[in-house]
Amino acid sequence: MVDSLQKSDPARAAEFPVHIHLLGVVDFEDCLSLQRRLAYDAVTRGDGRIVMLLCKHRPLITIGRRGSRADVKFTTAELKHRDLEVRHVSRGGGAILHAPGQLAIYPIVPLMQHGWTVGDYLRRLQKAMADLLLEHHHKPVPVPGSMALAGRNGVLAAIGVSVRHGVTMHGAFVNVNPEMRDFGRVIVAGGQSMSSLLSHRALPTKMSKVRAALVTHLAEALSLERYHLHTGHPLLAELPDRSYPREAAA
Repeated sequence: MVDSLQKSDPARAAEFPVHIHLLGVVDFEDCLSLQRRLAYDAVTRGDGRIVMLLCKHRPLITIGRRGSRADVKFTTAELKHRDLEVRHVSRGGGAILHAPGQLAIYPIVPLMQHGWTVGDYLRRLQKAMADLLLEHHHKPVPVPGSMALAGRNGVLAAIGVSVRHGVTMHGAFVNVNPEMRDFGRVIVAGGQSMSSLLSHRALPTKMSKVRAALVTHLAEALSLERYHLHTGHPLLAELPDRSYPREAAA
């Protein structure tokens, strides 16, 4: 376990503890179950604690409330051949293809204790994503009708959350350096599919560096003056991080 402590007001830190878990590859269903447990704990505990899970998933497609099966341009036979499961989930946003090389961000935030509306929270989350893209030399362009942010060649950061009993689940997804072969066949928002930081820069883009930068921007956007970083989570098993081909830099 590694702790990172920012200067803060001790009273505020005690009131709103923040724990960020840096994870490897985790099963989507296991991650969803953990989010539900953390959200339940946030309601019953009532201390304003924020917990964030940063992880990767094996390939699958999820469809949020703004998406539909029509956004997935694979036939049933093609999905079976690729061993791609399609899951409808209770988050905002559209369809998203998940794969190694994509960073998933799941903040569990009790909004009322922090004095935020759902709109406040979404804008803060979007700002963290925008600041991350700017740091990596991409000008983020909002996608009309969604919270997604696009670059030259498609969506770079997709956002979709759910809120139950005033506590958030799900979150945001940033394509860092995945194999891009199948991403063009899943429409995320505004008729666009996802691109990646690597595609835009054609330069080596390390997941570890992007993740570290994202933690900083999330802390700033969510006003987290003090937070603890953890490697792993005691209730979540991680999967082997297999090597997948990366698109070649042009």
